[in-house]
Amino acid sequence: MIIPPGPLKVMVATKPVDFRKGAIGLAALVEHELAGKPFSGVAWVFRSKRANRIKLLVWDGSGLVLVSKVLQTGAFHWPRVGDGVMRLSAAQMSALFEGLQWSRMHVPAMRKPVAAQ
Repeated sequence: MIIPPGPLKVMVATKPVDFRKGAIGLAALVEHELAGKPFSGVAWVFRSKRANRIKLLVWDGSGLVLVSKVLQTGAFHWPRVGDGVMRLSAAQMSALFEGLQWSRMHVPAMRKPVAAQ
């Protein structure tokens, strides 16, 4: 999968979207309905009504990248359907994209370094 280098912020639109939308239509949805910035390098993840299709939209610095995946059997493990967005870690997004249970991914807490004495 093509993603920008460095840490990746992932936002998931929890409500299913019309999968006839392309990159421009999804970018407009991010900006106008989800109050996000589609050209900021944040990865936006969308699902179809049946949850067997997923789209990933990200700005790579030179253009919008749209990745689509269709599961042949089963469905993606998706957050509860509702209006709005939720944030996932890059590891959780990878699990979601692979069709795995993303909520079982452990996200370690960040600790502040302790000064040496």
